[in-house]
Amino acid sequence: MIKDASTYFLDGCGRCDLFATDLCKARKWSEPLHVLREILLATGLHEEVKWGQPTYTLKGKNVAMLFAFKDACGISFFKGVLLRDDGKLLVPAGENSHAARLLKVTTRSEVEKAAHWIRTYLEEAISLEKSGVKIPKPNKQLQVPESLVKKLDQDAALKHAWDALTPGRQRSFVLHISAAKQEQTQYNRIEKCIPKIFAGKGFNEY
Repeated sequence: MIKDASTYFLDGCGRCDLFATDLCKARKWSEPLHVLREILLATGLHEEVKWGQPTYTLKGKNVAMLFAFKDACGISFFKGVLLRDDGKLLVPAGENSHAARLLKVTTRSEVEKAAHWIRTYLEEAISLEKSGVKIPKPNKQLQVPESLVKKLDQDAALKHAWDALTPGRQRSFVLHISAAKQEQTQYNRIEKCIPKIFAGKGFNEY
């Protein structure tokens, strides 16, 4: 991965074989990324590279990070869940993301149009970091899919093995099973997970 932020805006993050090619997503969104960078640097935040991405920090604490996806680029706010979002421009970073919020753009004109709100979000994000406020812990209560509830009710031994799993391991199975929209597909996934459940492992453990 790259170590210098300037390299990112020329050739990308260096995490895949598209680095320094015209297929690199950072090159695809080069123009809006450059404008976003100017806005970020004007805040006085320190620019460095983390995870191959230009990251903007305050006394070593992460505040924001630039990103380039297939469909858009933009700014990721590490404590975005705490921002007021008066401009209604922020979206969750992912289905299972708790804290981060993304501001997505695809053109220079979109950045210029949203510049006021971007600066407002950054000012608020910096103030939050200075205040030392912490992200509240998410509600970790699992929403176990009905298909799994039924299977556990039908098999006492499986229910015992399930209850013995750590919350993190249970969560890994719930996320995997719930990702299937069709009930039958969920049951198929449950059957394949049973050996790991009895082994006391999480879905991603081998």
